[in-house]
Amino acid sequence: MLAPALQGGRRGFLAAGVAALLVTAGCAQLPGGARPQGTDTWSGRMSLRIDSQPVQTFSALFELRGSPEAGELSLTSPIGSTLAQLHWSPGEALLKNGSEVRRYESVDALIEAATGAAIPVGALFGWLAGRDDRVPGWRPDLAQIANGRLQATRENPGPTADLRIVFERS
Repeated sequence: MLAPALQGGRRGFLAAGVAALLVTAGCAQLPGGARPQGTDTWSGRMSLRIDSQPVQTFSALFELRGSPEAGELSLTSPIGSTLAQLHWSPGEALLKNGSEVRRYESVDALIEAATGAAIPVGALFGWLAGRDDRVPGWRPDLAQIANGRLQATRENPGPTADLRIVFERS
């Protein structure tokens, strides 16, 4: 089951059929054509399992660039269809699907709406860079980070969530 923001039909904002979360959907741009500052860019595939009732799973190809303060995340299906583009900067967080745009108060609220789980974006950038940034309730496993693999588990608040990312950094 997908997060409500990713389900099709009346409950959804994004197209159904999301199968794969974070390699590029093209040259996603921030409003006005600006690119996020910073040189950090990761691409690959991600899966998220939320042990709710019923269990929710989400996976996608992704490209993540920028920083926790200003960045973008492009999500695509395994066949290359753009699922969503997420953009954030100070005071603004946007979820784009085609011509539709939803605004959120923060990047964390945006990510939770897109994936169904509160993934700590600031820590995610640190984890992908190999830093053991601590976040209450989350336990990152960085043992395979040099091999382009990250796993992080949210133990509380419930329901538990398991985040797995296979990535390359450019």
